[in-house]
Amino acid sequence: MNDFPQEKIEDQADWGVEAYPQDVTITSLQMLDSALAEQPAELPQGVRIERAQHVTPELVRWFYAVVGGPYRWYERLGWSREQWQEELDAEGSEVWILTLDGTPAGYCQLSAELMASSIAPTADVEILYFGLMDWAHGKGLGRLFLQTVIQRAWDIPNRHHLPEVHRVWVHTCNLDGPHALANYQARGLSVYEVEQHQEIVLKQPLGSWSAMFAQ
Repeated sequence: MNDFPQEKIEDQADWGVEAYPQDVTITSLQMLDSALAEQPAELPQGVRIERAQHVTPELVRWFYAVVGGPYRWYERLGWSREQWQEELDAEGSEVWILTLDGTPAGYCQLSAELMASSIAPTADVEILYFGLMDWAHGKGLGRLFLQTVIQRAWDIPNRHHLPEVHRVWVHTCNLDGPHALANYQARGLSVYEVEQHQEIVLKQPLGSWSAMFAQ
């Protein structure tokens, strides 16, 4: 661990919480062959996984805050509506929603990037954000949801003007949920890089409620 300055660093968004420099371990994982992806299990009664067809900045920001609030997701809480919209308008941007008994339980945001090649262009698809709401943990939904969105990442050219997908990838860190890394690995994603960065990290998570209103 690095030696950090003793004085606190106030978060620039002025949320009334403290932030300090900390060493954060970031683990990047990838899948290079769609055959490695698990076939999605049959969904239990009451569980649905659907692509949001009319996604708006308000919707995705709400999911980001509610799902990420307990895990110190805060970097995008200060984004403007225009920044959210620009990302959502990109080719290959998708939001998938998990519901249980008609209630939103989690979301996943996919993001595609066109990769140049001397032979033929391909696409890399990132699982940009993935997570469940607090109340939905412990029900086996994370496995089911991740199985499905990995499949949807591989077949994203069926829904967009994109070339064949070369890889699906994601990164997680030690501030995420305790089972995040194991879930990614169990679903067929392999670690290809582990980095440690010093980042400004909230001393305490904002929580879902406060994150909804943070500016």
